[in-house]
This record gives sequence, structure tokens and C-alpha cells, in this order.
Amino acid sequence: QVQLVESGGGLVQPGSSLRLSCAATGFDFTMYDMSWVRQVPGKGPEWISGITHDSSGTEYSDSVKGRFTVSRDNAKNTVYLQMDSLKPEDTAVYTCVRSFYFSRLAPRGPGTQVTVSP
Repeated sequence: QVQLVESGGGLVQPGSSLRLSCAATGFDFTMYDMSWVRQVPGKGPEWISGITHDSSGTEYSDSVKGRFTVSRDNAKNTVYLQMDSLKPEDTAVYTCVRSFYFSRLAPRGPGTQVTVSP
């Protein structure tokens, strides 16, 4: 079955970097666009980045543009999110989704916690 598993989260200081990974199994990864969303308690999911199935196109939300970079390795069935210049407001659970833009109907992983704090 479709499975997405994120990793790489943690507790970091403001200004630091993290790279998140999302490993995909159970489907032909090369045929699907992917995205990252994040969520904090009490708020809905915030779409932050999408990448096309062949890496030909990427998009970012204004909140992360210029600081985060999405990429993928189709040979490894993995999508990445490089996060630089992290801010406290980036604290959230980060989840990968099998769609370019967030869809509640699309498969997604359980998420990985990112906490940015002095």
C-alpha cells in the first residue's frame, strides 16, 4: 500500500538548517508530483512547497520562498526539503503529500516535528 515516511526533524536554534526526507513506497513515485505541508496545533495545514514528478517545476509559499528548497531523487523514491535560515515561526509538524498542492484526499505521511527555539 501507499506509504510515506518523513524523517529529519528536530530541535534547532534560529538561523540553523535542517533537511527533511520523505521516503515513498507502494506506488510508482516517478509518476507523482509531491508537496510539503506543515501544521501547528489549532491551525489548518499550510502548503509550503510542491515539486513536479520529474523535478521540472517547483513552487513555494511566500512564507518560505528563498529559504527552503524542495528536491527529489526518483531513483531513491525520496523527496527532500532543505530548510535554511530557520525561524521560530517555522516550528510545526512537516508532512509530505502525494500531490503538488495540498489535498485532504491525497496520501500523506505521519509527519516529523521541527522545533526552532533559542
